[in-house]
Amino acid sequence: MPHAAHAHAPAAPLSAHRSGPLSGRVRPPGDKSVSHRALIFGLLAIGETKIEGLLEGEDVLRTAQACRQLGAKILRHAEGRWSVWGAGLGSLLQPTETLDFGNAGTGSRLMMGVVAGHPIVACFDGDASLRKRPMKRILDPLALQGAQVLEQAEGGRLPLVLQGSSEPLPVEYKTPVASAQIKSAVLLCGLNSPGRTTVIEAEASRDHTEKMLAHFGAKVVSAPHGPHGRKITLEGRPEMTAREVRVPADPSSAAFPLVAALIVEGSDIVIEGVMTNPLRSGLLTTLQEMDADVAFENRREEGGEEVADIRARFSRLTGVDVPAARAPSMIDEYPILAVAASFALGETRMRGLSELRVKESDRLEAVAAGLKANGVDCEIVDDDLIVRGGRVAGGGMVETHLDHRIAMSFLVMGLAAEKKVTVDDETMIATSFPAFRPLMERLGARFS
Repeated sequence: MPHAAHAHAPAAPLSAHRSGPLSGRVRPPGDKSVSHRALIFGLLAIGETKIEGLLEGEDVLRTAQACRQLGAKILRHAEGRWSVWGAGLGSLLQPTETLDFGNAGTGSRLMMGVVAGHPIVACFDGDASLRKRPMKRILDPLALQGAQVLEQAEGGRLPLVLQGSSEPLPVEYKTPVASAQIKSAVLLCGLNSPGRTTVIEAEASRDHTEKMLAHFGAKVVSAPHGPHGRKITLEGRPEMTAREVRVPADPSSAAFPLVAALIVEGSDIVIEGVMTNPLRSGLLTTLQEMDADVAFENRREEGGEEVADIRARFSRLTGVDVPAARAPSMIDEYPILAVAASFALGETRMRGLSELRVKESDRLEAVAAGLKANGVDCEIVDDDLIVRGGRVAGGGMVETHLDHRIAMSFLVMGLAAEKKVTVDDETMIATSFPAFRPLMERLGARFS
């Protein structure tokens, strides 16, 4: 079993200081979910897929490299502008080396679906953080479709060797949890199946894969199923044709300047071209319930996704109760929501966050520890996080556990706290938002 060596750069602490009003217009990097998928669908389509606004963070670049190893020709023209010439569905190459995904959970899990539907063998690996993350719930349905795990680390973790099937079986699969990654892996494997693949979700998860399948010419139908669920049906072996993809700005990245503007007195900013897909806008819904001054301007559609420019102004936020049913649409935004809640008057209760315990870190414990280190009254009760906000002393050192969203969230906190807030390491921010610091500084944020 090949082991990828990951040399981690030495930790680089960074502090955020109380700032004057933030102002200006910025466009955050391209959406990570759409960027991964644009490359993967480019690999599976015939012809040249042109991508604009691709997120050039480390996670996405790992997916690009894996696509090359599987037979795609990929060219970068300029920042965010890429071309992918696909190998075509059913024609992937056997990779000669390990597919090393670094920290990319999405890239690795989606690519397992792709490999599972082709008669090739691939070794998957990643960094120390990715090696801890559970893969079994992706591998279980892929086994039903005909893939085999030849080797794996304990508990179905990386590094692992996956053998795909030349004739993936058409299945009907009910996902055990709302997860776009499980659903996407099953659909990507089913693409090369001679029959019809169906995924049933009790709670709807992000639908970027279905939207992009349709954009590239697949026959896919998504229909309501039960009170909150979806039933997605895909016809196997479609003609996948190369398309142009304009990647909208990532709502998870937009969340950082957005919340910064809401908590730093006197701020007024515009965040351009942000994806407003309803299955990703749980944070916006919650902030509006907290009395945030957030307005949508210039609504439009790009690459099959709804987008808008978001104007955010300083607001006196109030605490709210966030229902567990909203978790799938904002799972990555809880750390920054917890920061917003720290400045809100009263109590905010975020319910049903068990999924946060299996992210890049145990995000739930890490967020609570960071809040406490900066004088915020909070507690975890079962899978709920309760924050009693109003005053943020700051002055604390936050352990990020190599988690980019923890790092960025607490740097935002420091812009409005009474004393500076320091994170133990900023290096991993590059995985999702390499331009975070310069973009925030352009708006008036102070870091050192």
